[in-house]
Amino acid sequence: MKKHLKIFLVFSLISFSSFVNAKEVPPSFADLAEKLMPSVVNIFTTTKITSRSNNFPFEFPPGSPFEDMFRDFGTPEERKASALGSGFIIDEKGLVVTNNHVIQGADDIFVKTDAGVVFDAKVVGTDSAMDLAVLQIESDQKFKPVKFGNSDKARIGDWVIAIGNPLNLGGTVTAGIISAKNRGIGMNRYEDFIQTDASINQGNSGGPLFNMNGEVIGINTAIYGQSGSIGIGFAIPSNSAQRVVEQLIEFGETKRGWLGVKILTVNKEIADAEKLDRPRGALVDSVADGSPSDKAGIKSGDIILEFDGKLINKMRQLPKIVAETNVGKKVNVKIWRNKREINKEIILGR
Repeated sequence: MKKHLKIFLVFSLISFSSFVNAKEVPPSFADLAEKLMPSVVNIFTTTKITSRSNNFPFEFPPGSPFEDMFRDFGTPEERKASALGSGFIIDEKGLVVTNNHVIQGADDIFVKTDAGVVFDAKVVGTDSAMDLAVLQIESDQKFKPVKFGNSDKARIGDWVIAIGNPLNLGGTVTAGIISAKNRGIGMNRYEDFIQTDASINQGNSGGPLFNMNGEVIGINTAIYGQSGSIGIGFAIPSNSAQRVVEQLIEFGETKRGWLGVKILTVNKEIADAEKLDRPRGALVDSVADGSPSDKAGIKSGDIILEFDGKLINKMRQLPKIVAETNVGKKVNVKIWRNKREINKEIILGR
C-alpha cells in the first residue's frame, strides 16, 4: 500500500511540475517591453471647429424653436479640439498603423516617438468599416518597425502585453492574457475581436497588442463602457488587420468582396423547420438585384453553410470571410435549400 502511495505521489508531483512548466508565468516583461517601446508611438490630432456665440443677453431653453432660429445670428468663433491615441511602426520609413477613429476628421496629425521626438504625419489610407488607418511619418529618419504575428494561433489564456498612450501618459505597458476570441460587440459587421484583460484605457486606441514573441497579434480598439479599464478590452486580430493595412498602403482604400445578400441568424426554430442538424450558417433574407448572389441563383430562404471551403457556424462569420476574399474570385458556396445541401458558384463583386 505504501509503495503504491509513493508511486502515486511521485507521479502527481511530476504531473504538477510539467503543468507548472507548461504554464510558467514570465518572470518579467522588462526585456520584451524595452525591445518594443521604440516601435510604439503616441498620436495627437487637432481639428478646427467653428461655432457661433450667442450675442443675446439671455439663453433659450433647450429644445426651444428660437434656439435654432437665432443661432445663425451669432458671431463665428473658431477653436481647436484635440484628441489622442496610439499606433505602431511597421516600416523603417515610418509607416504607422492606428485606428481610424483616432485621426478621423483631423486637420493636423502629430506622431511622438518613444524618444520624445514629434513628427508631422499624413494619412496614407483609412478604412472606417474596420476602424483602421495607415499614416506616414514625414521624416527621412529610419525607424524601428515591428511585425504582425498570426492571430489565429493565439490561444485563450496566452500572455499578451499592450503598449500605448492611455490618458496621455505615453509609453505605458500593461500585461494580461487573452480572455476570449471571436467576440462581437456591435461596432461593425466585420468585427471578430480578441478580448483581453490587459489594462486598456482611452488613448490606447490604435496601439498594439503583442504576444510573447514581440509580434503584433491585435490592434487595441475598444473598451467595455466609458469609465475606463475594467479588465475587458477588445483588439482587432492581426490577420484581419494586416490584409486591410496592405490594401490601404497599395490603393489608399480597401477592396472587399461582396455577395449582395441580407442575412439573418439561424436559430433552433429555423433549423428544426428546415430539417438542419443544428442551428448554423447564415439565413438569406433578401438578395440584391443584379448582385453576384442573384447571378449565381441564390434565393431568399437559402441557408449558406460554407463559403470558399470555410464553414459558417455563426451568421456574423460570413461578412468577415466574404470581405477578406479577393474581388473577382470564383468561389464555391454550399447552401441548404429544400432540406438538402446544394452547391453554387459565385464570382465575388466589390
